[in-house]
Amino acid sequence: MRTVVSAMLLISFAGPAFAAGHLDRGEYLVTTVMGCGNCHTPMGPEGPIPDQALAGRLVEKNDMFTAIAPNITPASQIADWSDADLARAIREGIRPDGSIIGPPMPFALYKRISDDDLAAIVAYLRTVPAVEADPGMSAYNIPLPPAYGPPIETVSAPAPGVTVEYGDYLVALAHCMECHSPMTPMGPDLENALGQGGFEFHGPWGTSVAANITNHADGLAEYTDAEVKAMITQGLRPDGSRMMPPMPYGYLAGMTSDDLDAIVMYLRTVPGKPDM
Repeated sequence: MRTVVSAMLLISFAGPAFAAGHLDRGEYLVTTVMGCGNCHTPMGPEGPIPDQALAGRLVEKNDMFTAIAPNITPASQIADWSDADLARAIREGIRPDGSIIGPPMPFALYKRISDDDLAAIVAYLRTVPAVEADPGMSAYNIPLPPAYGPPIETVSAPAPGVTVEYGDYLVALAHCMECHSPMTPMGPDLENALGQGGFEFHGPWGTSVAANITNHADGLAEYTDAEVKAMITQGLRPDGSRMMPPMPYGYLAGMTSDDLDAIVMYLRTVPGKPDM
């Protein structure tokens, strides 16, 4: 079992060495912006099971794959992985044995996680309560790529603030466009239909369709900033109706007001496109 990583130790990655991320930053990203528990925490009738946080669960079963989000607490296989191994798995989708992690992990967007934030995430995951659980293994009836892109050496983030650039970065970490862009056999169509919506999710709640979040009348253009924020953090439409899962409203509700402002500021710049 690995020794719990202190926030003051150095984490050695496959590029230059970085100071270990501050645990508060790692906790904030994992439990709010990134909403990792939305997939990795078992769900009960009332939502995520608190004492099973990040212990893994079945996320999606369809003709293409059975996707199981693994246990990522210190009681799982990651206890035997180095910090560099865990960082690479999160950002590049490659396990220590060289195998590829399949969908729905949003590697098209997670490749943008900065070195500092990645270090913070790894440091925090080493400290979460260990939960003995084996949710099983994913199975894919579709070919997985040999990699999700070239090896990543170093990534920087924009300076934090209420800016379009930082909002764009946060939207990547929150992987909003992974769900809110039409899905193709090669993954979400981020290049041609960014934020255009239309992807269907099937769950115990029924069928929900990812909304258009572009700056178009079919998307967010007619909503006020306050209305957009309520939809993001409360799952509440302006008419008072409730939105359905799998949007991680409960996690996103913990974002700072500045981060939420930056996200909305960025969304206002997404080129408008009609519903699919």
